[in-house]
Amino acid sequence: MKKKVVIGMSGGVDSSVAAYLLKEKGYEVIGIMMKLSPDNPDYEENEGGCCSISAANDARRVADVLDIPFYVMNFKDVFKTNVIDNFIDEYMEGRTPNPCIVCNKTIKFKEFLRKAKALGADYIATGHYAKIEKQEERYVLKKSEDDKKDQTYALYTLNQEQLKHTLMPCGDYSKPEIRKIAERIGLEVFKKRDSQEICFIPDNDHGAYIKKYSGRDIKPGKFVDKQGKVMGTHKGIVYYTIGQRKGLGIAIGKPVFVNDINPITNQVIIGDEEDIFKTGLIAKDLNFILFDKLPSSLRVTAKIRYSAKPQLATLVPIENDRVKVIFDEKQRAITKGQSVVFYIENLVVGGGIIEKIL
Repeated sequence: MKKKVVIGMSGGVDSSVAAYLLKEKGYEVIGIMMKLSPDNPDYEENEGGCCSISAANDARRVADVLDIPFYVMNFKDVFKTNVIDNFIDEYMEGRTPNPCIVCNKTIKFKEFLRKAKALGADYIATGHYAKIEKQEERYVLKKSEDDKKDQTYALYTLNQEQLKHTLMPCGDYSKPEIRKIAERIGLEVFKKRDSQEICFIPDNDHGAYIKKYSGRDIKPGKFVDKQGKVMGTHKGIVYYTIGQRKGLGIAIGKPVFVNDINPITNQVIIGDEEDIFKTGLIAKDLNFILFDKLPSSLRVTAKIRYSAKPQLATLVPIENDRVKVIFDEKQRAITKGQSVVFYIENLVVGGGIIEKIL
């Protein structure tokens, strides 16, 4: 009897080829598009959105070519509660969240897996570039073959149960190889561009999105330097993030960068670029994959954002289920609310949310 796999299909080339690869391996494959997007016309008309109308049509055409069932499943309410509301709350508190990581944790590998099991599925699958393997009695997450496309940074929240029931066939291929497979089997999406970074913000202007859709009062405030001297007026803290230089709207005769954001005083602290280089951080909301809990200090490489290169660091467990991360060299623009992810060679050790900058 064939093992049943429910695959999340976005209408993009990665999940489309993942569905094909799974069918070729002998699985019974069912395609599901997770309807996540909020009900606003800005999103529905957005061609790059991962669950927009055009994306759903692309996914349905792929399913027809592959001759697999395809359905759209509504996750809008749980997505709004867990991802969008969290995104807004974090920016209002002066932090910079990563909604893709929150979505993976709460929707794609929790709610989606729960519903897939209810359908009798043995596994869920995605088009992520990562590898899941079993080593002895533990499932591990490994970097994909394509280092440029590796997506393990956004997957560090996976637990053992989720890893056990998840397949990621694209992890064994490079992006060009995936596109070639799609072209060879007649999928029009082989030339489709990758989706944008934040799926529910069509123009990538998160500040304007929060102002328009949150119902919150976005108040202007003051730019101040490290000594508290007023340097200008900002349009609201939700528009800014640590390390930002462009779009500040102030001219003081030299380049300045966002050093910190204080939601209590509604101030954005600015300074020189050298001020945003820091040696360490404290992370909370930890999840470890190689073990259940960090037993002692550990040497790793660590990434402080998706696009960053892993840097040598030491993890030190501290009280209240936190970890201190001390880098060998200072890192640029460590940002509260972002995730820090730990590696040993190509294995994901785990990760957490940056709570404090040291």
